[in-house]
Amino acid sequence: MFVISNWRVTVGGASRALWGPAPVTYGLIALCSLIFLVGPASGLDPAYGSGEAALAAQRAYFHRWGVVPAELFADAPGAALTPATALFVHGSWVHLLGNMLFLYVFGVMTEERMGRVQFLLFYVGCGYLALLGYAAANADSEQSLVGASGAISAVLGAFLFLFPGARVTSLLPFLFFLPLRFPAWVVLPFWAALQWLAAGRASDGPGVAYLAHLVGFGLGLVFAWVRFGRGTRVKAAPAPSPEGENQP
Repeated sequence: MFVISNWRVTVGGASRALWGPAPVTYGLIALCSLIFLVGPASGLDPAYGSGEAALAAQRAYFHRWGVVPAELFADAPGAALTPATALFVHGSWVHLLGNMLFLYVFGVMTEERMGRVQFLLFYVGCGYLALLGYAAANADSEQSLVGASGAISAVLGAFLFLFPGARVTSLLPFLFFLPLRFPAWVVLPFWAALQWLAAGRASDGPGVAYLAHLVGFGLGLVFAWVRFGRGTRVKAAPAPSPEGENQP
């Protein structure tokens, strides 16, 4: 779990809060959640049946809307659109909730910095390319790939460049879920390193799309560097102390 501290952005000497409304981020979360709820993976629609019938419905659903690398590069009808449709499809409740948590935590400030239209185009474009990159590396695979992980990884990459000093409160399982605060330049490269190690071990064929995570992260980082390399300076805004507590 992650929580971002209060931050402010400074442009030309003027300072303002950077945690405002983010309609694109909230809209993406709502859309992904709605699509999941009405799909077979949620288990909420009895029309998909149960047991083997439900599993067959899920496989057909993922095959239709997800990326199937072997079909994508065989010029199958409509396959070129699947890296876009797959961004809004998730395979399980854990898959959905994990992705939406990351999008909520890191998407709000990134959208505020980029602007609504640019953020939406960035999200969909980087997500598409991340899934395309994964498919190219597994061109013979007939397994379906779904999820917003590639796009959200791009958001993480952009966030790292735009807000490297943002304090991220993390709950680490191997430390008994103790809440620890680290700057983004520590947390996000550590996350990317884990994806790299996991991708290197995934030699037995497609599974979790770690490579899509890495491609998305790299795309987001490069985009932010090119687009905002000489732009806004971001600095911390100290959180107010509880009443009666002295500032350090």
